[in-house]
Amino acid sequence: MRQEELKELLEQLMGLPAPCGYEEKVALVMRDLLADYTGQAEIDRAGNVMATLPGQDHKAPSLMIFAHMDQLGFMVRKIEPDGLIQLDRMGGIPEKVLPGLKISIRGIDGSYIPGVIGVKSHHQATQEEKYRVDPITNLFVDVGASSKEEVLERGIHVGCPAIYQPSATSLSEHRVSGTAADNRGGCAVLAAVAQQLAGKSHRATIHLVGTVWEEFNIRGAVFAARKLKPDLAIGLDVVMSGDTPDLQGRYDLALGKGPAVGLYNFHGRGTLNGCIGHPGLYHLARQCAQREGMPLQEFASIGMLTDTAYVQMEGGYVGCLDMGFPARYTHTPIETVDIRDLKGLADLVTNMAVGLGPDFPIKRY
Repeated sequence: MRQEELKELLEQLMGLPAPCGYEEKVALVMRDLLADYTGQAEIDRAGNVMATLPGQDHKAPSLMIFAHMDQLGFMVRKIEPDGLIQLDRMGGIPEKVLPGLKISIRGIDGSYIPGVIGVKSHHQATQEEKYRVDPITNLFVDVGASSKEEVLERGIHVGCPAIYQPSATSLSEHRVSGTAADNRGGCAVLAAVAQQLAGKSHRATIHLVGTVWEEFNIRGAVFAARKLKPDLAIGLDVVMSGDTPDLQGRYDLALGKGPAVGLYNFHGRGTLNGCIGHPGLYHLARQCAQREGMPLQEFASIGMLTDTAYVQMEGGYVGCLDMGFPARYTHTPIETVDIRDLKGLADLVTNMAVGLGPDFPIKRY
């Protein structure tokens, strides 16, 4: 897939709403894309999109390449008598970006209703209030209604999901900013890999999967892995770019410097889970990058988690590796990525998939 096509696809996917558990708009696009490149794609009962490219050697390990389709957001917790709405977070929403934010609420009929998160007038705010970050439980959504009954009539009920109002803006020839670059970037890369693999011979059977629920409970990909039973898996997702003043000195990664391999992640709050990258897949990534003259960045982090943490637990162990593209301002409405990194990731993962043969070590050692 050419870089221009990839950018156009990314912007299209970023403009679609897909809160956790309600990923259908992105899933339908991904199903059609994967079917175009592989001949057939299906959506399972949980909402995962799956397509398979059979390998030429049954002794070669099978590989699942996946990217989550959902985005973080909110849910309606309470509707006030005056028509204002209270929300709770669904996923890692940073509360400091919320006041004055445009959002979209998914009604019970599947339509999206615009709203804004109100903020106290600057003219009336005290000095303390001007510099305080209010928790989401102190904020209210205004959808233009004057009563609870009017809100209900418009299809908004307790439990309805909400998201940042979808947007995608080209900042330059190569960079795109907006909502859900995490992980529509991964979905765009998955489609590019499918297109590129369709024209190549490969010994391994390759499963291409768009997954659900990552921002909710990080387990949607498990349903796909349980059905497909892969030996190996590559998860496509964002990694933290360290090229802004707030993160300089913490991460070496930068936009426009190429795709990244994730060697380690661990989430120590509550879930106590993570993924130590599969050594064989890591060395394969390095070998392919060196052979093709591709840049490859490396990433390790505490405090974040991906689907690979749970996919690896399926069967007798699925060898997993996180691979990604650097992103700035993650989990905000202005996530920013460089299309050259996405293109490099698609090319690298394609080369890795083609390189899998019967002699590949699926055990860790």
